[in-house]
Amino acid sequence: MNHVQRKAFTAKSFHLESGVVMPEIVIAYETYGKLARDGRNAVLLTHGYTSSQHMAGRYADAGGAPTGAEGAWDGLVGPGKAIDTDKLFVVSSNMLGSSYGSTSPAFLNPYTRAPYGPSFPDITLVDIVNAQRALLEGLGVKHLVAVAGPSFGGYQAFQWGVTFPNFMDGIVPVVSAPKGSGGQASVDALVGQLAKDPHWNNGWYYDNGGITGVLTEMRVATLRRYGIDDQLAAQFPDKAARDAEVARRALSWAKAFDGNSLVTLRKASVKFDAAKDFDKMKAKVLYVLSRTDKVFPPSIAPDVMAKLKSAKVDADYFEIDSEFGHSASGLDAAKWALRLKAFMADLLKIKPS
Repeated sequence: MNHVQRKAFTAKSFHLESGVVMPEIVIAYETYGKLARDGRNAVLLTHGYTSSQHMAGRYADAGGAPTGAEGAWDGLVGPGKAIDTDKLFVVSSNMLGSSYGSTSPAFLNPYTRAPYGPSFPDITLVDIVNAQRALLEGLGVKHLVAVAGPSFGGYQAFQWGVTFPNFMDGIVPVVSAPKGSGGQASVDALVGQLAKDPHWNNGWYYDNGGITGVLTEMRVATLRRYGIDDQLAAQFPDKAARDAEVARRALSWAKAFDGNSLVTLRKASVKFDAAKDFDKMKAKVLYVLSRTDKVFPPSIAPDVMAKLKSAKVDADYFEIDSEFGHSASGLDAAKWALRLKAFMADLLKIKPS
């Protein structure tokens, strides 16, 4: 799985749910494995709120040697793994509005030749999956075996299940839920946090020094909520050294991620509600949570599963017995890989409609 390449897909005149037509969008993505001639052996991987499309393998330097970190789900995706790239063509798509190569607030508005910034149009989960659908069609994908992803990626998996019910055999929403939370108050609170940076300027900070300071502080808090201390305890037993590593990781992220993307995606997440459309879903569901996750705790599982069963969705639940909280799906991949592999094997027995 070395030599993973960064790729980009462009679509013209992209229609949003709001009625806005974006003259052009770019969706960044990676692929692993080979597409079958009939275009029906594909899996779509979807990523989290603040993460990227780098889900497996490693990039290569100019000389062809592997470089950088392995993808977030490298323990699950690859030759012979749970999502087996010897059999499957895997597409990992960066979200519309995100900060890793897809059209987002930091992109230049073709009409003004300046960054969209806070004027970036409001998008929804439906818009995000419609952009992915356009990408898949551009790649020649005719049918998906599954859509799988953690956190915000789970939102996307659920949305795929109700927006394009005939396009996939299964979905695997992980450390996630079928409905967003927080409402407008959550968006306002986020903007309030970002506005604490002296360079905020109502979101127009691109020529004003950026807002790396406040983003770093916010990222440290997020990493701790995701369980970073438990993840680093063995490698950094000394608290001061551990704190320094957390700060290093937070700063690295803050230099890469755009504050306006946080707002754009938060707005989309609080309006998200796939649960109301469960009766449209035809795909099988493997719903996966982590025992120690504080973001989507296992206590939400009974209600989600009851709603799926009530809608007559073929759904199963699995709980990862992990100390790694919200990050368990990648860091403790071995603890649920067999369950995912069995689910994928079951889907591969299904003849696509």
